[in-house]
Amino acid sequence: MSIFLHAYRATRRIRDKLGSLLFAGAFHRFGRRSIICLPVRLGGESGIEIGSEVYIGSNCWIEVMDSDESKLQPVISIGHQTSISGDCTITAVSRVTIEGGVLIARFVHISDHSHACGSSQVPIKDQGITKISPVTIREGAWIGHGVVICPGVTIGRNAVIGANSVVRENVPDRCVAGGVPARILRRPESPERP
Repeated sequence: MSIFLHAYRATRRIRDKLGSLLFAGAFHRFGRRSIICLPVRLGGESGIEIGSEVYIGSNCWIEVMDSDESKLQPVISIGHQTSISGDCTITAVSRVTIEGGVLIARFVHISDHSHACGSSQVPIKDQGITKISPVTIREGAWIGHGVVICPGVTIGRNAVIGANSVVRENVPDRCVAGGVPARILRRPESPERP
């Protein structure tokens, strides 16, 4: 491998570590050995809690919308040893909880709210938000490439969500779900009884 490629990668690692250290104090909590790769779009950092050893890839957008709750407790919580690939979006008004050890692939969208669209005369971006309901992704889940997780959804422990799925309903522990809208494709095998 070229010495220039090694130098480029080392420079990026140093840049991302320094950037993470510089803006860590703006968060509700920012755990040890966590990295946010640049560039990144952040908003409402005081309402965001990041555990230790968390990796957040470049070009992610993580934002707490205007919320009175963010002054008292974190609105977005990302658990220890979670890995979020680049180009992901996580936005919250009420609560988005991502527990520890979760693996999130690229281009995933997670939000606890939707855009209102009741008027044909007003642009969607000016109609506000609706359907506010907390989202929870339990420990050890794997969220595939391009998945959309809608408001009010809970993804169970060690569940797998297939690529490009739209999750509108809860997914139980250890299940595999996929499709648009996502449905359960495989349930965990029950232990054999003697």
